[in-house]
Amino acid sequence: MSTTSPTFTERDVSEFFDETTQTYLSFWDSEGVLHTGYFADDADTDYHAAADRTSDLLATEAGVDAGSTVLDVGCGCGNFLLRLAGQTGCRGEGLDLSIERVRFAQAKRAECGTPGIDFRHGSATALPYEPGSFSHVVSQDALFLVPDKPRSHAEMHRVLAPGGILAITDFLQPTTEIGEAARRHVYDRVRWSGGYSLDGYAGALTDAGFEVLVARNLDEHIRQTYRVLGETARERAANTDDPAAREWILGFAASCKEIQAAIDRGEFGWGMFVARKPAAAR
Repeated sequence: MSTTSPTFTERDVSEFFDETTQTYLSFWDSEGVLHTGYFADDADTDYHAAADRTSDLLATEAGVDAGSTVLDVGCGCGNFLLRLAGQTGCRGEGLDLSIERVRFAQAKRAECGTPGIDFRHGSATALPYEPGSFSHVVSQDALFLVPDKPRSHAEMHRVLAPGGILAITDFLQPTTEIGEAARRHVYDRVRWSGGYSLDGYAGALTDAGFEVLVARNLDEHIRQTYRVLGETARERAANTDDPAAREWILGFAASCKEIQAAIDRGEFGWGMFVARKPAAAR
């Protein structure tokens, strides 16, 4: 693993997302949808449908069903776990480092009346659960932010029951050579210290004791995500009267363009991983 500079702490990450949650909800998406989309093709511009498709694909790959107990690590505003519960009847808990996003998720859960689901504030490096508590651990585009990634992998392995499944999508750092523009618009923008290539990520999960079943590159979908979001932002800014909102949205649109360029240069990527904790776990 290689890191960009500076190295951010968990406190840096939690403060950033606590401070930006209300801005994001007010100016961009009141439902708190934050995940990368899995698009049908190059002509597909329906971001919310694509985000739902990512969730559904990950749930299918993981084999989540009504008998599953699921932990969503880095649950954000809670949409993924609530969707899982609504579609499969699973039970579980979401955990996030941002107390503001946890509060949003708790309010949404109460509004939906979804049984068997709760949300908790906490760290991926010190999961507040007993060993073997869950049949599935899932995560969407969150674990890249954990400074101590090996520790988070060990913790997810610990709380999974033997034979349990880890299923995640996450952002990738395909190369150690990160230019200034990518560092500013991709890494430092969200307090990301750095991460793994696709093969490096699979290797790190193996080192933590997992048997890797799927390691899939999804770069075309992340590029489409930021192309669609950038176009949407520019359209929304043109129809926004509030100067502060317009400035924020245009800044986001500019970052979307730089993010696409970083993907094209091989400085940023996206992948899906499914792994199993062996039945006779070491």
